Amino acid sequence: MPAVGIVIGDGNREYPGKLTLYVTMTCIVAAMGGLIFGYDIGISGGVTTMESFQKEFFPSVYEKQKNDHESNKYCKFDSIPLTLFTSSLYLAALCSCVVASYVTRAFGRKLSMLLGGVLFCAGALLNGFATAVWMLIVGRLLLGFGIGFTNQSVPLYLSEMAPYKYIGALNIGFQLSITIGILVASVLNFFFSKIPGGWGWRLSLGGAVVPALIITVGSLILPDTPNSMIERGRFKQAETKLRKIRGVDNVEDEMDDLIAASEASKLVEHPWRNLLQRKYRPHLTMAILIPSFQQLTGINVIMFYAPVLFQTIGFGNDAALMSAVVTGLVNVGATVVSIYGVDKWGRRFLFLEGGLQMLISQVAVAAAIGAKFGVDGNPGVLPKWYAIVVVLFICIYVAAFAWSWGPLGWLVPSEIFPLEIRSAAQSVTVSMNMIFTFIIAQVFLMMLCHMKFGLFIFFAFFVAVMSVFIYVFLPETRGVPIEEMNQVWRSHWYWSRFVDGDENGRVEMGKVH
Repeated sequence: MPAVGIVIGDGNREYPGKLTLYVTMTCIVAAMGGLIFGYDIGISGGVTTMESFQKEFFPSVYEKQKNDHESNKYCKFDSIPLTLFTSSLYLAALCSCVVASYVTRAFGRKLSMLLGGVLFCAGALLNGFATAVWMLIVGRLLLGFGIGFTNQSVPLYLSEMAPYKYIGALNIGFQLSITIGILVASVLNFFFSKIPGGWGWRLSLGGAVVPALIITVGSLILPDTPNSMIERGRFKQAETKLRKIRGVDNVEDEMDDLIAASEASKLVEHPWRNLLQRKYRPHLTMAILIPSFQQLTGINVIMFYAPVLFQTIGFGNDAALMSAVVTGLVNVGATVVSIYGVDKWGRRFLFLEGGLQMLISQVAVAAAIGAKFGVDGNPGVLPKWYAIVVVLFICIYVAAFAWSWGPLGWLVPSEIFPLEIRSAAQSVTVSMNMIFTFIIAQVFLMMLCHMKFGLFIFFAFFVAVMSVFIYVFLPETRGVPIEEMNQVWRSHWYWSRFVDGDENGRVEMGKVH
């Protein structure tokens, strides 16, 4: 991944520019890449609770539903094909990351977004018209390839188009578009499930065509970024475009630094080998652990399988889908809180507060489910107040994630990687996120069957571990320019022993003509 405009030369200079209507509209269109990701997360869990869908593709799950009085509620959704339907997407996204990274770098962000939109559109159509399980799985794989391309290109595009001081907010704005996609999908699932004839699931799955077409058409009309133009040697056009998106004429400093960054990135021959050097130990540690911990919070268990989970603990199908809508609303609202507070309260505060809130909520949910369901999974009649309590604590948990580990799990790694290892380190971050998302999505229903309410204690344990890790090992990165990050590591009680005392890792930007 080439350098973007957030790398500045002397640690004090800021680029002039404002958030123009032009760049705002451009970023809104580009952020639709997050919408397709969120739509898929929200739609898949709701569809798997629709009886007509189960009957056609997963009859064993349907039979368990029909014989509910004889089944352990913890195990009634345990089905390898059902979990493969959900998790296959993330395996495909993992595989496409490498190709997407090359396409984005060599051919530009627009082409990568276009390919992502086309692949996602093809997958949505195949799923919408599916008549066999293999069509569902192939469709999910195509969706995954599409998400791999859009997740690689859209955040980079947003960072390059945004004025320097708005990069952080727009980064979380991408996360906001994901949460909106989840919410929209949950609402559509609720209404499509009521369509007579049992074909509403086709609209739910096929409806992904709409956000896919938006990003596909949008990629054709979006302007190229100045960074991408510079990489192709189109310096005059890049300078003209930079003036337009910044809304000012004085862009010489930023233009010079972008050219210098592009030239410097071309000199890096072995970014993977560089990443393994001792002085990059803190960066590699964060690139691996932060995205891994993000998934071990258990959030995707809630967002993928919220309707399944609510149905498992005794809600009716309609109530389960409506509860997923409620958690989707909470997710969106709390992400807005993060946009407001990330530069006001700092990263560490949000990480730690969110971790404590998630820990308390997960223990409370485990206690509530354990008290009613025990280990045999047969609770008898569930009172209304019980359902309200469970939904309340799950909403508290979702809110905590949405203003902490959700956006910061992507934002913080993007802030700490110096230019010479940024491509390799970002690839590690994305890959680790997809690996753990795939694993957890694949084994969750099996774990629910065998661990029962203890599954929430399992995730609570990791929330405690990751909170301690953040408290001990992650320095505050708020307001630190990327080229000054080495100073942060050198002043840290632990990481200082790995980071050299000189200016290694810092790239000075000068005039390049």
